Amino acid sequence: MADASKLRTKRTRSGLGVPPGPDEVATSLNAPEIAPAVAATDVQRQQADSSPVHHEPVVTQTVTEIYTRRDGRSARKTNRTLAFATRVTPAFDQEIRDIAEREGLKLVEVLEKAVEAYKEKQGY
Repeated sequence: MADASKLRTKRTRSGLGVPPGPDEVATSLNAPEIAPAVAATDVQRQQADSSPVHHEPVVTQTVTEIYTRRDGRSARKTNRTLAFATRVTPAFDQEIRDIAEREGLKLVEVLEKAVEAYKEKQGY
């Protein structure tokens, strides 16, 4: 039978050794942080963005643009308790979020209206 008595002894934590003293640690932690230089075009763009005249941005999306998913957590509380999770394509996700934003609806409300329209079309 195997001898398990050696397994039960408490091991000391000597694997890493003694921690370094204050003289041996990096001193760069106390150095001041230096911000990167800002290009003049960035400053002009920031000033143009902060102008009091607001223009509606023209949104054009090309195929090569990277899709960034909007956060839905900032939407209003719905008091719906059942979770409904599914996998969709990025194009569908973007389209349903565009519709919800344009109509001022929650994602669930867009889905509910889509189901109602589907049922009407199919004659349910």
